[in-house]
Amino acid sequence: MSDLGLSRGDMVLARDLGLALGPGEALLLTGRNGTGKTSLLRALAGFIEPDTGAIRLNDEPAALAAADTIAWLGHADGLKPGETPRSALRFWADLYGQPRTAIMPALRALEIDHLIDRPAARLSRGQQRRCGLARIVLAHRPLWLLDEPAGPLDAEGRACLAALVASHRARGGLVIAATHQPLDWPDARSLDMGAI
Repeated sequence: MSDLGLSRGDMVLARDLGLALGPGEALLLTGRNGTGKTSLLRALAGFIEPDTGAIRLNDEPAALAAADTIAWLGHADGLKPGETPRSALRFWADLYGQPRTAIMPALRALEIDHLIDRPAARLSRGQQRRCGLARIVLAHRPLWLLDEPAGPLDAEGRACLAALVASHRARGGLVIAATHQPLDWPDARSLDMGAI
């Protein structure tokens, strides 16, 4: 992205922001509430248009490249109260064109395979977040955009997340995460949205 300008209402969130990431990199967006972390993620995903500047993914505008390039995890984990991780992840695997056989390895990596048939309403908030992260793994997209991915996770969940991110980056994937929590991701770059 180059010369990016973002605002929310009358509040300027970013002006003349430039950023380039290469394969295997991670960027942590930090800053207090309201500084534009989520807005920047949403612009990168093509959900909103920046006021100025351009966002390009693989030399295409973000909105065009997003479907094949981006896996998005917002504050919601994509689970309905009555559905199980099995049914939810089958839906997402089919939507992403991924084999259903990839579901169990994703759940095992997040240490929740034993919860595959428990209704989402009976999962803790951290367990629901782990299911949301399993959906990101199933998407099999090169760029992960994660909004507060570790928010409801305990120490074990954060370790699972760090391992997933490390594996994704080792394969050349990119990760951009908005966070209030310190994330121990080796060599991750940081951008304080409150300072721009």
